[in-house]
Amino acid sequence: MSHDHNHLPSEIRHEKPLWWALGLTTSYLVVEVIGAFWTNSLALLSDAAHMATDAIGLMIALTAVRLSRRPPDVRRTYGYARLEALGAVVNGLLLAGVGVYILVEAVQRFQQPQAIASSGMMWVAAFGLLVNLIAMRLLSAGSGESLNVKGAYLEVWSDMLGSVTVIAGGLVIHFTGWTLVDPILAVLIGLWVLPRTWVLLRDAINVLLEGVPNGVVLADVGQVLREQPGVADIHDLHVWALASSTPALTAHVVMRDGQEADVLRRQLAALLHARFGIDHVTLQVEVDHCGDDCAQVKPQTADDHDHDHDHDHKDHAHGPDRQGHHGAVHR
Repeated sequence: MSHDHNHLPSEIRHEKPLWWALGLTTSYLVVEVIGAFWTNSLALLSDAAHMATDAIGLMIALTAVRLSRRPPDVRRTYGYARLEALGAVVNGLLLAGVGVYILVEAVQRFQQPQAIASSGMMWVAAFGLLVNLIAMRLLSAGSGESLNVKGAYLEVWSDMLGSVTVIAGGLVIHFTGWTLVDPILAVLIGLWVLPRTWVLLRDAINVLLEGVPNGVVLADVGQVLREQPGVADIHDLHVWALASSTPALTAHVVMRDGQEADVLRRQLAALLHARFGIDHVTLQVEVDHCGDDCAQVKPQTADDHDHDHDHDHKDHAHGPDRQGHHGAVHR
């Protein structure tokens, strides 16, 4: 069977702008945290948490790019793609803790307003606005070609709005002396960050639990496969994600008599790529000995698996043969 199982991209583009954007964002994150404590501005600290989500988005994008270069080895047959999800969980938990701290501190400041160094607050936020504009410029070229870069671009764009909000708050405090605007802005930014943190955690945990990837409906996949000519039935269908953007699938395909197993398997693999964007596909093709009745659920007897068809579902779900478009014919 001749088939190229190398799923690594032949060319990785837009990595350098991602590194520059990450360096700028991380550097400003440190400056903003220091500036938040220097000016006593809770809004700046809340915006720093927002900036941290942008840095995480950039790190995830870079992780996906970097990990796509590393082929599997004898110890990790799927490579290191899951490190992306593990890193997202750790960062998400840290961000959730910071978000809760900001909300609790904001409640205390509503009760006991504190003095804010509004000039320093505006200068720090203005510097952040400049950093975000530069990062957006760096990422704009690749945002139309790469989903990773597009996601990072949108993260930086949203943080630019946060910097503008903090500058506006600093102007209000400077000219009116109304310091309560600081915790109000902190709460607003915090309420913007926490839902995004929850989404980050939810998606990362779904990857680690081998859940069905976002945008894929398992029932739809099964229905599309069953509707194909030559397919009598589909069972033991599993769809999961190796990483956030790398879906994988395994299934047992009951083939009607008179079909060629390799031809059917290739057709189904091409269909899964075109309809659902799934490239890591393993289809085990089985010969249909019962015609249309195979599509009906029958009581299972002890003799049903005497033909060396005892499926170890644990091995099937995690076995090394699900890496590519492989197939086996059971007669």
